[in-house]
Amino acid sequence: MTERTAIVIGGGIGGLTAAVALDRRGWRVTVRERAAALEPVGAGIGLAPNAQRALDAVDVGDAVRAMASRQLTGELRRPDGRLLARTDNAAAVRRFGGPVVVAHRADLVALLAGRLPGAAVRTGAPATLMDPGDPLRDDRPARVRTTGPDGEPEELTADLVVAADGIRSAVRRALFPAHPAPRYAGFTTWRFVVPAADAAGLSDPDTAHETWGPGSLWGTLPLHDGRIYAYATAAVPPGGGRDGGDQRAELLRRFGDWHRPVPQLLAAADPAAVLRNDVYAAAAPPPAFHHGRVALLGDAVHPMTPNLGQGGCQAVEDAVVLAHHAAPDAALAPALAAYTRQRLPRTMAVVRRSGRIGRLTTWRSRPACALRGVLLAVTARLAPDLALRGLDGIADWRPPTAP
Repeated sequence: MTERTAIVIGGGIGGLTAAVALDRRGWRVTVRERAAALEPVGAGIGLAPNAQRALDAVDVGDAVRAMASRQLTGELRRPDGRLLARTDNAAAVRRFGGPVVVAHRADLVALLAGRLPGAAVRTGAPATLMDPGDPLRDDRPARVRTTGPDGEPEELTADLVVAADGIRSAVRRALFPAHPAPRYAGFTTWRFVVPAADAAGLSDPDTAHETWGPGSLWGTLPLHDGRIYAYATAAVPPGGGRDGGDQRAELLRRFGDWHRPVPQLLAAADPAAVLRNDVYAAAAPPPAFHHGRVALLGDAVHPMTPNLGQGGCQAVEDAVVLAHHAAPDAALAPALAAYTRQRLPRTMAVVRRSGRIGRLTTWRSRPACALRGVLLAVTARLAPDLALRGLDGIADWRPPTAP
């Protein structure tokens, strides 16, 4: 049997997971990443049990679980520090069969890249889809234009192209030009990581918290190695971070009088390391997750708000489901149709659920925010696992298995 080839456009978490999963299935895979190195833009990532089970398919799940060295408690608070709700990883284990692991994106990328042959990944190599090909015709493979090792233009053909090229996916636009672009979710986000040496004593290493204020939110998550990942959102017009500026000063203005450890973490943050990104989400379901010999995954096809922590998790799910159906000896057309059939309704449901929570965080009216706090506190007393209920039907997902 002739070895089948796959090109993955994008070397992020979803693209690398797809590359490893396809490699395990017997495909000859190459990854083309536009950036000069596999250094992901971002900071922490929450990996719920559904993502960990998906990563088991590429033998990374146990390494990820090893990062959950603490029995974390999660708290929901007001800006003045008043506790609204509390849960812990033991509750997640009871409800979903495993804890939520918080990892640094760079650590996960390194784990995935380490499962691929050294020559499989080429950075500094942007790739453009020239022809999606036809899975029903052996004489019409997909065609991709990229750059060779010497920097000269290079055209590659492949039996399968996996488009994991992010929220501004050029492949998605080429395949579905009439499909609406992702729309602004109404808020922007900031993220940074405080090194372990500077984080000591700033926060309880066994407690994560999220604090909701008028039109804004702050989160603090301890990492397994002593670093602290912090994130914040605010309901502001888009585009405010395009011209750079001191983003730490902006955070101090917005959150500097919130409860401990928010001011202390901001004081320890490196201004140059604070990332700011407007949040966009899918405006409508796409016609499909595939066209021709091309499969889309992750933010390229279902961008979502970060409120459920499922953006990266769903990309990992996409990757292993795609590889499950795309056996090297399977007919590609029905395999890609099965991929769309399984992934489109699930991921768009997560997009909608996450968006609803995101809209709650943009409430500005103080009476509305006060009512929101009361409802959260009362519900938490009546249903202690309130914070986990948003993941019902999501975090308990299991990957498909061979018949």
